[in-house]
Amino acid sequence: MQGKIHIKKGDTVKVIAGNERGVTGKVLMIDAKKRRAFVEGVNMVSKHTKPSAANPQGGITKKEASIHISNLMIIDSKGNPTRIGRRLNEENRLVRYSKKTGEEIK
Repeated sequence: MQGKIHIKKGDTVKVIAGNERGVTGKVLMIDAKKRRAFVEGVNMVSKHTKPSAANPQGGITKKEASIHISNLMIIDSKGNPTRIGRRLNEENRLVRYSKKTGEEIK
């Protein structure tokens, strides 16, 4: 079942499940088809790279791996994890808002 994705690129999120539970970070990229997100500093994996023209040394580099969006919760402006709702604002535009505080999420 596919539904709306509650997080967007640039949002600050908190990991609520898994090995990285409790860690907060900024969303770098969303894969909507797989319903996964890449979060800054979360789920780091080691990638072995061969020497190339761009990277003549080669070696092991660390990079973020994706994490399922069900394990992420958005952080509101007060710094609390919250669920997301959608409603029309004064200009009749659909905006996301914090279910905990009721304020709009930019």
